Amino acid sequence: MKIAVTGATGLVGSSLVSAFESSGHSVHRVVRSTTGTANDIEWDIPSNTIDSESFNGLDAVVHLAGENIATGRWSAAKKNRIRNSRVHGTSLLCQALAELTEPPRVLVAASAIGFYGDREDDACDEASDPGKGFLAEVCTAWEQATEPAKSAGIRVVNLRIGIVLSPKGGALKQMLLPFKLGAGGRVGSGQQYWSWISLPDLVNVIVHCIDTQSLSGPVNAVSPVAVTNLEFTKALGRVLRRPTILPMPAFGARLALGQMADELLLASTKVVPKRLRESRYDFRHDSLESTLHELL
Repeated sequence: MKIAVTGATGLVGSSLVSAFESSGHSVHRVVRSTTGTANDIEWDIPSNTIDSESFNGLDAVVHLAGENIATGRWSAAKKNRIRNSRVHGTSLLCQALAELTEPPRVLVAASAIGFYGDREDDACDEASDPGKGFLAEVCTAWEQATEPAKSAGIRVVNLRIGIVLSPKGGALKQMLLPFKLGAGGRVGSGQQYWSWISLPDLVNVIVHCIDTQSLSGPVNAVSPVAVTNLEFTKALGRVLRRPTILPMPAFGARLALGQMADELLLASTKVVPKRLRESRYDFRHDSLESTLHELL
């Protein structure tokens, strides 16, 4: 197949591109400035420009681009970048796809489990209502921005991605050093649910969504077994053979990270991958501790 990928240099995108290329697919990276590579497609979100014609005749598009939400405090400027990179970027892409004479058959567009907000112990599947808060509002607008592609007859999958586990980047990489030094511990009460997915599973899920004609609309990309922050902490400590006795109080997390602490670390989001299970996706990693052993 011929597949375009935005966010191709990120943690997920780079692994996905490698998987596509090793399977013999032709990958077109959607980039801000071309490197001279023949398959590059240029776009620029702030200037509202995109090389639309280069998407003609492609089989699929995977849209992963967006400002990193886990770096730095959420100032007003940072929140604007988070929202605009996702909502405006998705709108720009989908408007371009909708106007093509030969549009791709499928668009797999990233979203996030932040859509559900802080739900305590409630189990959320794809039919659950959106939650409250900044991330829930961004995710709702992010998914709505794919409407032009849907209206043009493109099969659109809105992939609500959980915490992606990989030692190469993301949350797990940030946790490794303090945990290896014996400075790891629960955050807040530790009773908040964290819904996670391994990077290898996420890559396979994206491929599954491209290949499975029955999948469209929201799809939760999480392991079948959500864990509490305390369970996550203990499992990581056992794998690294380090104590986990230094908790971070909720007020300390808020002091250090502000609003980001409430929405990323302290929020409880227990998410169920109902539609992946119904479509018979076979999870490679569904036990947290065995997953951490393999990844680390």
